[in-house]
Amino acid sequence: MASLSLHLSRLARHHFHLSPLLFTPKHLSISFPRRRHTPAAFFPLCSSSSRRFSVSATTPASTESCSDGGGVISDEKYDVIVVGGGHAGCEAALASARLGAKTLLLTLNIDRIAWQPCNPAVGGPAKSQLVHEVDALGGEIGKVADRCYLQKRVLNTSRGPAVRALRAQTDKREYAMEMKKIVESTPNLSIREAMAIDILLGKNDNVEGVQTFFGMNFYAPSVVLTTGTFMSGKIWVGRTSMPAGRAGESASEGLTENLQCLGFETDRLKTGTPARVDIRTVDFTGLEPQPGDKEVHWFSFDPDVQIEREQMCCYLTRTTKITHQLIKENLHETPTYGGWVEAKGPRYCPSIEDKIVRFHDKESHQIFLEPEGRSVPELYVQGFSTGLPERLQLPLLRTLPGLENCSMLRPAYAVEYDFLPAYQCSRSLMTKKIDGLFFSGQINGTTGYEEAAAQGIISGINAARHSDGKPLIVLERESSYIGTLIDDLVTKDLREPYRMLTSRSEHRLLLRSDNADSRLTPLGREIGLIDDRRWKLYQDKQARILEEKKRLKTVRISGGDLAADITRVSGQPVRDSSTLESLLKKPHVQYEVFDKHGFGNEQLSRAEKECVEIDVKYEGFIMRQQIQLQQMARQQNIPLPEDLDYHAMITLSLEAREKLSKVRPQTIGQASRVGGVSPADITALLIIIETSRRKAQAQRRHEMLTSVMTETDRESSAPSPKTITL
Repeated sequence: MASLSLHLSRLARHHFHLSPLLFTPKHLSISFPRRRHTPAAFFPLCSSSSRRFSVSATTPASTESCSDGGGVISDEKYDVIVVGGGHAGCEAALASARLGAKTLLLTLNIDRIAWQPCNPAVGGPAKSQLVHEVDALGGEIGKVADRCYLQKRVLNTSRGPAVRALRAQTDKREYAMEMKKIVESTPNLSIREAMAIDILLGKNDNVEGVQTFFGMNFYAPSVVLTTGTFMSGKIWVGRTSMPAGRAGESASEGLTENLQCLGFETDRLKTGTPARVDIRTVDFTGLEPQPGDKEVHWFSFDPDVQIEREQMCCYLTRTTKITHQLIKENLHETPTYGGWVEAKGPRYCPSIEDKIVRFHDKESHQIFLEPEGRSVPELYVQGFSTGLPERLQLPLLRTLPGLENCSMLRPAYAVEYDFLPAYQCSRSLMTKKIDGLFFSGQINGTTGYEEAAAQGIISGINAARHSDGKPLIVLERESSYIGTLIDDLVTKDLREPYRMLTSRSEHRLLLRSDNADSRLTPLGREIGLIDDRRWKLYQDKQARILEEKKRLKTVRISGGDLAADITRVSGQPVRDSSTLESLLKKPHVQYEVFDKHGFGNEQLSRAEKECVEIDVKYEGFIMRQQIQLQQMARQQNIPLPEDLDYHAMITLSLEAREKLSKVRPQTIGQASRVGGVSPADITALLIIIETSRRKAQAQRRHEMLTSVMTETDRESSAPSPKTITL
């Protein structure tokens, strides 16, 4: 199957004079990994292209049962099967179905589709960029979060635009109901409650479907596994454990063993969730309120979901000396410090006991109290997850100011589960061992709803394209946070839960939340996930931004109240006949000062004004990073043949040979990010690749010359035609 690799994907708005348009075929890098069937020839992507799926897509309501004559019910044949109804599974199933693939979503519990078992929140640093990008491609997580928010805040407002992040506290039950409604009403998408335990393979080690616990076979040429924490899941409260994917829900058994038999490496990870307390038993009078922003920001670029609603307040409390003392005295009672759970937990979301041990010099830690819904009394105690026994959890909670008399509704617990190190996947998220099998979400070692959704939409797109014989989509790390996330997962041999951070992207000034649509919406349109209405909205927005930037370059002022205000805010004088653009580039000057003095554009929305301000104010930095990126990409995107024998490359270090043979990177850039591969190894690898290229070129020339000489000899040795004289 061809892999369609996207480089330098609209890293700034389309009106910058940057690299040529991404989607012109000559700028598409298409590699052909080892596959066991003939890849489809590349053709330009088109949202209106007719599909070639083997089974005509139907809505669930119109499905009919009929036999194909061989004893198999045709209803059980699909183009794509998605296993798991979490955040990765929902995005994968929706993307696949919307691309026209007849899709089946298998989930253990239909009533827990898109459930938020931990903090009911979406966004945060780097995570919000992922949500914006999923929305720009045509996904749902941002829209549902915008519809179901309890509170919204923009974080890091005092810092640059590259690290600003939107975070929404959502209504847990409303969020799940809204996503379930969308999934249930999507054409081409069927839902079935079942536990998948076996992957069905064809004669050529290609996936053919799945088998369930009760013996049902469902067939499809593409299968996406999004098992979350359910694969051999076990929850712990102190020393007591039980098989479960999360509290109150059974684990998925048998699939791990099946995958191991197929040759996949598996390992264990751990995460946890704090206790829930009754909001009616908390005294908020002495706590610090954390209200939402007065001006509400949005994850989705679709104005139809941008409807403001009443916000709820969160509160801040802190741990005390008594909290710390109680934890230190009972560390031996926790699964991790007691030694009966060795699975690695998330580094950037540690339990409260981890915080006390790792940061023993800190006298207290912040704890946020956040509501879980408008109509339920449950309060989420953020930053207070623990593995302590239940008998100690309520006394521990009551050491926190404001919670002295609280009631605990649900105990905290830790959960360990199986995952498959993602180096076993390519950047399309299809596994290297089995054609048509995709992994997404926590099965790849990530943590977080946003990371899961980002993987889900890519795997859903590629599963549909694979079943239709089309090239698979690969987002380069310089094109998006999604590309960075997937590149990290499949390149680095990660053994702890992976969380997206802004620091993980080398190009974060180019990969901001505000320009996610200009980077990825054209791709979503080309693939077929962006409809005509969204595309028109996008084009109109970009046109308004472009026209406004042109206006700022031409409108000039000399003196007056605006100049005086600019001087006061920036601390710099304003010259006569200065353009509005030059004024906006001054420090601390924001677009709103133009609105204040009547020089703004009333036709622009607040988000569009922010886009204009960022583009103008950071234009020099953006252009500089763009040039650096283009220079770097020429070498980073050099493809590596799949049949390279790294063990035979004696100029590479032993560790590099082992790691490269294990990961089998697709490009030089990916190889440079493999742990244990040094710059010297990359230099040696480049020399080997260039030497091989020259040898192959010389061989082709020799063969061509030999062919020409053979043809010449054949012609010279042929008998001359006889001349007949009349």
